[in-house]
Amino acid sequence: MTEFLYRTHVNLDRKILGIVMKNARMASKDVAMECGVSRAAIHQRIQRMIDVNIITGSGYRVNPRLLGYRTCTYIGINLERGAMYKDVVPELEKIPEVVECHFTTGPYTMLIQLYARDNEHLMELLNDKIQTIHGVMGTETLISLDNSISREIPINTKIDDN
Repeated sequence: MTEFLYRTHVNLDRKILGIVMKNARMASKDVAMECGVSRAAIHQRIQRMIDVNIITGSGYRVNPRLLGYRTCTYIGINLERGAMYKDVVPELEKIPEVVECHFTTGPYTMLIQLYARDNEHLMELLNDKIQTIHGVMGTETLISLDNSISREIPINTKIDDN
């Protein structure tokens, strides 16, 4: 019986996630109606998912181009030693144009995404900020020409028995 209740809650959570990921501004009463439960149940389930870090944020997506940032760039960074990652991240956090940072396997120690106003601004960020960080040995820059897909991870609404 307990496993059934657990599975029911997980299936409900997945259904809620699928709905709010498409429209985070959807009213709880509308989510409740679509899920067939009370508004209080929706609020409790969403709060629980926030508490256990399934939902890690909410907000609006902003179009960087309309704010004057026309160049989206991915930069592979090689460090003197991989262990320097923890020292380099706080320095990258000081650069507001850096929007993502990943510690990676493969040809780069780190991969960052940043937005620049134009190529001149990108060159300033590279030469004056990123490449001057202690431990950075080299960078490789990839400019995004177009973002064809931007979405969240898909949510399966049912738990597989396998």
